[in-house]
Amino acid sequence: MRGKMNAIIKHHRGPGAELQQVQIPIIKDDEVLIKVKATSICGTDVHIYNWDDWSASRVHPPYVFGHEFSGVVVKAGAKVTNFKEGDYVSAETHLICGHCPQCLTGQYHICENTKIIGVDTQGCFAEYAAVPAANLWRNPANMPYDIASIQEPMGNAVHTVLKGDVAGKSVAVIGCGPIGIMAVGVAKAAGASHVLAFDLNEYRLNLAKEMGADTIVNSAEVNPVEMAKQLTNGHGVDVVCEMSGHPVAMDQGFKMITNGGRVSILSLPASPVSIDITNDIVFKGVQVQGITGRKMYETWQQVSRLLHSKQVDVSPLITHHFPLEEFEKGFELMNKGLCGKVVLHP
Repeated sequence: MRGKMNAIIKHHRGPGAELQQVQIPIIKDDEVLIKVKATSICGTDVHIYNWDDWSASRVHPPYVFGHEFSGVVVKAGAKVTNFKEGDYVSAETHLICGHCPQCLTGQYHICENTKIIGVDTQGCFAEYAAVPAANLWRNPANMPYDIASIQEPMGNAVHTVLKGDVAGKSVAVIGCGPIGIMAVGVAKAAGASHVLAFDLNEYRLNLAKEMGADTIVNSAEVNPVEMAKQLTNGHGVDVVCEMSGHPVAMDQGFKMITNGGRVSILSLPASPVSIDITNDIVFKGVQVQGITGRKMYETWQQVSRLLHSKQVDVSPLITHHFPLEEFEKGFELMNKGLCGKVVLHP
């Protein structure tokens, strides 16, 4: 397929991005070309747009960024046999090597040679995207495009929450960005007895409430550790899902966890964090887990089924829709924290 398309380009090593007309991708034999129907803005995209230290060390403009999407296959490569024109898909964004020790033992999500679509390669903030067929996930026909586009970040929430048992347990979600808010809904669907959501942003705390949080806590107004202890008869919460990456909030998470509890960390602190390992981890017998991405493809099955069964309703989280041309409005809202998920429509 030849021609030009509109795409959001990270055009230089600095803040911002531009809408440009570029060539429609030419697919390889093992890839498919997808007509993008919806693409959502991720926190990672905001880092790239704002051009922070992480972005400066990782990405190489100019290129099309963005990695969360849903769309329809319009062309399949010569070696692709399991997808065809008209298939409705989304994609796992981790491109794996298949031959490192982790891949060879089925731990694809922690492949030591991982590259990420839209970060290390061309992305999906565009009318069309080229994606390896091995990374595609077929969507239910009746799933709306906008909801299908946020399955990838929801997978992060599912992986974090379900890394251990939560049924009948108290769960604290620290950091109510979109993935944290999704984690609230997942924890409730998985049978958590009490879900506490912590943040400084009232807008997003209210979204967490809509997604099922039993208690929302503005950490600037109430001591989070004291509140968590108060709501658990002084014992502390059973599970902490750390989504904030803020050093103070992370320390509070380890202080509110009960003896023998689990702390699952998805967030990415920008600098080293000071934790009292002796008293808050070792003497408590706490299980600490680093969470990266989604299990391929176990997590995708869980996400798709939770959405299709309506056990988790993410519609309250999708707060804004814009045409691709108005992408700057979406990034402005994300930077101000005055939105849930922002979906762009090419």
